[in-house]
Amino acid sequence: MEEKEAGKTGTAGSQPAAQAIVEALLFAAGDEGLSLAQIAAVLEIDEAEAKAVLAKLQEDCEREERGIQLIELGGVFLLATKKEHAPYLKRLVEAPGASPLSQAALETLAIIAYRQPITRAEIEEIRGVKSDKPLQTLMARALIKEVGRAEGTGRPILYGTTAEFLDYFGLKTLEELPPLPEWADDHEPEREADLFFEKLTEQWSDEP
Repeated sequence: MEEKEAGKTGTAGSQPAAQAIVEALLFAAGDEGLSLAQIAAVLEIDEAEAKAVLAKLQEDCEREERGIQLIELGGVFLLATKKEHAPYLKRLVEAPGASPLSQAALETLAIIAYRQPITRAEIEEIRGVKSDKPLQTLMARALIKEVGRAEGTGRPILYGTTAEFLDYFGLKTLEELPPLPEWADDHEPEREADLFFEKLTEQWSDEP
């Protein structure tokens, strides 16, 4: 009897710890997020308990002093910044002292600009390398956003550019992006990636 009671106390008492673990897991998962089944498996609890932990985390994130929110998209849970903080994120991007975008981030951004909506896997196929960090940087600077989910296994997130992207590079519309030559296609992904980066940086470096 004592063993059962101890087990119950342990489950209830561990919820704050479980909540912190779930937050860490979602942070590490980034834009891919985690399903309820994945969270339950990692915590070694059933899905009902995992759902309760997520509910508590969501409630905690809704407090005014928290800067992130827990959202669910197509059965996948992930962390995101709050909409009301968008003006401050934009200010960060536009700050004179803000560090410039890395080549990897610029290349990723160029691919998204020309190919949107596009998934992370498609971006990585074109670049030939992992793109988690560049995507996180671009999301943090509000230059790209999630515009939906693709059909198929796992329903991966689709990315597109934002109004801040246009402002950042002095563009009025996406139509102002330099056109790509007709030979650019899916059969030469590495060459396309170089081209995207070259064309965008070429136009932006020419601006006064």
